[in-house]
Amino acid sequence: MARKICVVITARPSYSRVKTVLEAVKRHPDLQLQLVVAASALLERYGRVEEQIIADGFDIDARVFMVLEGENPTSMAKTTGIGLIELATVFDRLQPDVVVTIADRFETLATATAAAYMGVPLAHIQGGEVTGSIDERVRHAVTKLSDIHFPASDQAARHIIRMGEDPATVHMVGCPSIDLAARSAPTDTLSFDPFEMYGGVGEVLDLSNGFIVVMQHPVTTEFRQSQAQVNEVLAAVHRAGRPAVWFWPNVDAGADGTSQGIRRFREKNRDSAIHFFKNMAPSHFLELLQHCECIVGNSSVAIRECSFLGVPAVNVGSRQLGRERGRNVLDVGYNADEIFAALTKQISSGQRASDHIYGDGEAGTRIAEILSQAELHADKKLTYGLEGSEE
Repeated sequence: MARKICVVITARPSYSRVKTVLEAVKRHPDLQLQLVVAASALLERYGRVEEQIIADGFDIDARVFMVLEGENPTSMAKTTGIGLIELATVFDRLQPDVVVTIADRFETLATATAAAYMGVPLAHIQGGEVTGSIDERVRHAVTKLSDIHFPASDQAARHIIRMGEDPATVHMVGCPSIDLAARSAPTDTLSFDPFEMYGGVGEVLDLSNGFIVVMQHPVTTEFRQSQAQVNEVLAAVHRAGRPAVWFWPNVDAGADGTSQGIRRFREKNRDSAIHFFKNMAPSHFLELLQHCECIVGNSSVAIRECSFLGVPAVNVGSRQLGRERGRNVLDVGYNADEIFAALTKQISSGQRASDHIYGDGEAGTRIAEILSQAELHADKKLTYGLEGSEE
């Protein structure tokens, strides 16, 4: 019997991080893919990645509506609780052999807890990384609930083992999102018109002479400052005067403040050379990154995919604090003058330094093969690394 591998996608970025795993599991003769799409991945205001998943040829076995309005810590906690209840029902119906969860979003904790309490082996992608904020707590909590670990870097793998996990269960496979970046061949010009294909809000821009990409998310531990923080980024990008493609924030606490800052800026600066999008197909998004002069904000995309592609990045604030980064990144605080200076420096340098910190483009295939062969069990004891045990 083929092993049933249940992958849970809860947000827009999670799909690009796991797409090549879905492909590899789907084509593997000894595996059966079960796909659950939940939370903000189903909501139009956050890009509704469900539509892209279907367009890419994947069947969705269950949909879980679980996001509670509020964009604050209370709504995040309640959303996680709703997800725990609903996902337990889904797992009971699907009866998976393994549940796969991704990274560190707060909804991931619902997936991990439901699987653990139901005795279903849990595989975790992108554990062991260091960033700070609530993501840090969620990521390490999910590691301790997981039975199979797929870290994206050597350092992350070492962190997981130091947390007491059995080294035999830790497989350094690289990051699946790098698989997509490795596939994307550079082109002389964009092969698609983002404004015609994805609409968005703002003036249609001429991107032929250079542009920047912006992704600014709220920081959960600083959610009350989210509007002030995005205002600094908006001021710097507007001052730069370059055409800018800006992607809408995620659903974390503080998203309402980030969104309000963007809306107020649009009302006061209707002539601004900034166009706002909710979402794009992963292949189009990566192509856009390859053609941009610089990415600005606090998304892990600047650290992961852009490190591999060599795209200059200005990382703002604390959201990625502690995460391994390549030579492409300049770190700044929430100050418009600092952001503008770093952005100007990155664009003028023209350097494209590529670093393969997060893999070589084969993570999806490796993960599927390991899932087909790994010994499956849902019980564990903290023995490795204790005093007197074998190191």
